[in-house]
Amino acid sequence: MTLADSEIEYIEGILGREMNELEEGMLDVMFSEHCSYKSSRPFLRAFPTEGENIILGPGDDAGLVSVTDKYALAVGMESHNHPSAIEPYGGAGTGIGGILRDIISMGAMPIALLDSLRFGPLEDEKSRYLFEHVVKGISDYGNRVGVPTVAGEIEFDESFRTNPLVNVMCVGLVEKENIVRAQAPNIGDVFLLMGGTTGRDGIHGVTFASEELTSDSETEDRPAVQVADPFTKKRVLEASLEILEKINVSGVKDLGGGGLTCCISELVDSSDNGALVDLRAIPLRETGMTPYEIMLSESQERMVFVINPSDVELAQKICDKHEIASSVIGEVIEGNNMIVSDEGEEIANLPTILLADPPSIDRPIVEIPEDTQKIELKEPGVYQSLPKLLSSPNIASKEWVYKQYDHEVQVRTVVKPGDDAAVLRIDENTAIALTTDSNTIHTKLSPFDGAAGCVAEAIRNVISMGATPYAVVDCLNFGNPETPEILWQFKTAIEGMSLVAEKFNAPVISGNVSFYNETEGIKINPTPAVGVIGVENIENIRTMDFKNEGDKIILIGKTYDELTGSEYHRTIHNLEVGTAPRIRIDDEVANGQTILKLIDEDANKDITAVHDVSAGGLAVALSEMVIKSGLGCEVELKDDELDKIQLLYSESHGRYLLTVKADALDDILAKIDVEAQVIGEVKGTSLNINDHEFSFEDLDNAYHGVLEKYMP
Repeated sequence: MTLADSEIEYIEGILGREMNELEEGMLDVMFSEHCSYKSSRPFLRAFPTEGENIILGPGDDAGLVSVTDKYALAVGMESHNHPSAIEPYGGAGTGIGGILRDIISMGAMPIALLDSLRFGPLEDEKSRYLFEHVVKGISDYGNRVGVPTVAGEIEFDESFRTNPLVNVMCVGLVEKENIVRAQAPNIGDVFLLMGGTTGRDGIHGVTFASEELTSDSETEDRPAVQVADPFTKKRVLEASLEILEKINVSGVKDLGGGGLTCCISELVDSSDNGALVDLRAIPLRETGMTPYEIMLSESQERMVFVINPSDVELAQKICDKHEIASSVIGEVIEGNNMIVSDEGEEIANLPTILLADPPSIDRPIVEIPEDTQKIELKEPGVYQSLPKLLSSPNIASKEWVYKQYDHEVQVRTVVKPGDDAAVLRIDENTAIALTTDSNTIHTKLSPFDGAAGCVAEAIRNVISMGATPYAVVDCLNFGNPETPEILWQFKTAIEGMSLVAEKFNAPVISGNVSFYNETEGIKINPTPAVGVIGVENIENIRTMDFKNEGDKIILIGKTYDELTGSEYHRTIHNLEVGTAPRIRIDDEVANGQTILKLIDEDANKDITAVHDVSAGGLAVALSEMVIKSGLGCEVELKDDELDKIQLLYSESHGRYLLTVKADALDDILAKIDVEAQVIGEVKGTSLNINDHEFSFEDLDNAYHGVLEKYMP
């Protein structure tokens, strides 16, 4: 049991008695960090959560954002870090299963998956093993369920050697009139449990996720990892959507962390009602299961529908048709308690507010001072660094990963993996751009600017595709919150993220917090993984690849001396020190709005390509445009205040590269009222920067095949 003495005293003070074993187990999981957010809740309130296009912010299984008069998107993001460290294939698969159920719970059809992954160096055998099997787990699950994995991002760093991060984002499409919520508003409605049966897997999964890993976790905590079953999930998806279509459902919620205890208590607490659960009505996969095991099991592929008793027969016929188990396991009752009965005997009786709303903890915070010392380095040849940078696993092509994913199933994908963001068609006029992003070195060095930069980079990705950012989701991955410095990182990161989200009018509508990502003193780099949803007219879609020889190249935004924390420093000098690039929020917003305005007014498609500048700086961004298109360019970079290394590899925020048809250049420049300069033109097949030439073959060979050298 992980309940603290103070929590036991608080609970028994409310109950006026001692807990029995079952009640103790139920409260133990609900008071876990994973379920209760007891360390993070006070800080999460800083996020902007409301906006013009927002239907529903945080608090339900997923957020909802309006994209057309008819349709909304249900969007969520979840982590499955600890399970993936123990059992990478199953851990990643059940992570996908959990986020899919969250989207289905809103009445939505899942249409896209994205991931955000972190592993140790690929030179390490264990890291390669985890990487291979996490990717296979995501691939097998998504492909078998029939939901495309359309975008993502991956980083390899020493800090993730013993604590890989597996964050997954899902987007679902729902007609606004068909949205459902996790609620139980009507006394007398019943709980219909459907899907997979209940077994002993995943017991204490949430408490396992709410404590640090140890060197013994791989053997000791394996029973806490749930078992994935994508084939059952496919049937659950189809049956759920049919039930929602044919029955007036009062509420629905999936069974994830905390199992039945969490699901039922949160359903009724949201409606100020109570629940009666009949333990013996729950379909079991194993014999001899105790009440404790049944109520805490986190077996996968299970959903609870709150429906009128008169609709039970039809709902169960639908489940039978799809060959999945179903059973009425209880009902909504008056009062505010969750009661569990076993053959008519009351074996647990707890106030739902105790289960669904434990008190937060006021933990101490200590600021970490920034490292502002000037770093003097012996620089290698300026241009010799570019091929090595392109060969960094953090920059190089991720084709080895996304070739394993089916990114075209459901035939909505317009722009596929490999660009700044994926683009999916919603209707004949509307598309959505989707991306995930994070920069963990920046966030470690400067939590405010680093985390703000994670949101800004993700927003630049969707803007580069021609889409207006509508909403943000996140997975906040940090170390032990009981360490005051870690909690300061967390608090400060949220402040930075909130600034950017608010200024772009892109509220945070859903998210997840994953603490305790450390093993025996080895802490991860703080990782605020960010997903952004952008909406656009389908005619406005742009991509990064060069299109026409002779097009002019414009750089939007200013480059500063901001090499510390860069991929250049990590790859070339093996350094993660200094301060992160600063967020200059007014410039960031002005530059982004300029890009969107230019594209929106570009009826003749004179703007032929757009690409944001991020990891690796301008040299890498230009290389990617060359590699993607097979066309070269001649570029001259000049700045009296910066040397060549800074010009090429600085990771200053707020920058975009545009290509423009030569005969439209003057007209386009006349419309730009932010920092901008013409730096070159599309020409030949080589990248020529300041008269130093890189052939297409040199760039392509450096960029492709890197992961393949390590992986089967």
